[in-house]
Amino acid sequence: MGILTGKVAVVTGGSRGLGLGIARAYAAEGAAVVVASRSQKSVDEAVKQLQAPGAKAAGMAVDVADLAQVQALARHAVEQFGRIDIWVNNAGTAGPYGPTLGFTPEAFYQVVQTNITGTYNGSRTALHYFLKQKSGKLINMLGAGHEKPLPYQNAYGSSKMWIQAFTLALAGECKGQGVDVLAFNPGMVLTELLTDVEVIQGSEERLKIFPRIVRILAKPPENPAARAVWLASSASDGKNGMLLSNYSPLLFFTGAVREWLRPKKAGEDAETVKMRVIPPADDYTL
Repeated sequence: MGILTGKVAVVTGGSRGLGLGIARAYAAEGAAVVVASRSQKSVDEAVKQLQAPGAKAAGMAVDVADLAQVQALARHAVEQFGRIDIWVNNAGTAGPYGPTLGFTPEAFYQVVQTNITGTYNGSRTALHYFLKQKSGKLINMLGAGHEKPLPYQNAYGSSKMWIQAFTLALAGECKGQGVDVLAFNPGMVLTELLTDVEVIQGSEERLKIFPRIVRILAKPPENPAARAVWLASSASDGKNGMLLSNYSPLLFFTGAVREWLRPKKAGEDAETVKMRVIPPADDYTL
């Protein structure tokens, strides 16, 4: 038996990358897992992967910016497995890299809708169940920018700062009610969010060393997923308001040494990170 046996977990953005890594880790520890993403095809593929080793899994296509769809996801989880014990608001997007005024308004709004509105919708929905049953783990995902401003990633960084404040405020409101509201910073994770980057024209030079940073700091999804298991387990009981970070100075040091010692090869930066240059907003003036 795993440490999550008998639990039911919902993971948004769970069809690939870190979300799928967390779903796999939860399933391996005995949880029934419900995954969601925008694409039904991606959800179906993820569910098949999760079920292949014998895990209980289900899923549905959801736009986390739509509260009604998120509420339908919760109902689906209860219909399939009887309850919800763990809810991970993992769905997120970074948007292009570049100056804030270089973003099209639509690109900026997309980050806000997914990261901020999606976290609000998921939290609101999960807490309706958790507060009634007087138990549950709500896990909201942090990232770069949650501690200090992040120039040239203002939409993403500001959204993560908002998520931290929102999560800690929710934790204060849920104090003493049997529910743990938790924040998790997985650090840099080796997914498409890092390896397939849109760059607003004129900002390419600022990202010159980014592939090197990715090689130094980025970890496969299985690494933070293991910490997410701990956070979802009884080990975090009573730790309402906890902020768990998967970053450590030792990680940076060992990664930097590895990068310095390894043989270099031509074109490796382009292999590490694919950068797609896009035009700035039409009214960009800086």
